Amino acid sequence: MHNERPTPQVVVGAAIIAGGRVLACARSDQPEAAGRWEFPGGKVEPGEDDPTALARECLEELGVRIDVGTRVGEEVALGNGTAVLRVYTARLCGVDEPRLTEHQAMRWLAADELFDVAWLPADVPIAAALRPFLTEGADTEGADTEGAS
Repeated sequence: MHNERPTPQVVVGAAIIAGGRVLACARSDQPEAAGRWEFPGGKVEPGEDDPTALARECLEELGVRIDVGTRVGEEVALGNGTAVLRVYTARLCGVDEPRLTEHQAMRWLAADELFDVAWLPADVPIAAALRPFLTEGADTEGADTEGAS
């Protein structure tokens, strides 16, 4: 009998920060997750490191290039330990703005708005750990793009 547990699938998320706000995206797939909020990202593919996978996922999901920063919070177990979520801070590169391609909505949230959305359970501790990364009194213009596509 083999007692070793398989290495969990790594899922990465981007806490994209601009103007003291972080980007949150509402899921549109999987009925149990639809309408719940998350940090954009996806699975790390074989041969990729976390930052490379995160940059690829943000380009695919949002049409933006990012610079990946530091890890936010602890690794969060997903799917009974079959996967783990790691979220990193990120900054937008260039002039491109995030656009909806896979999500139903997106919002830029200030520190005091972090819990104005219904996060997926795995993202709740990450949202709480983000507070120190966000500054008070940031520009609020153009913060919401809910329902835009």
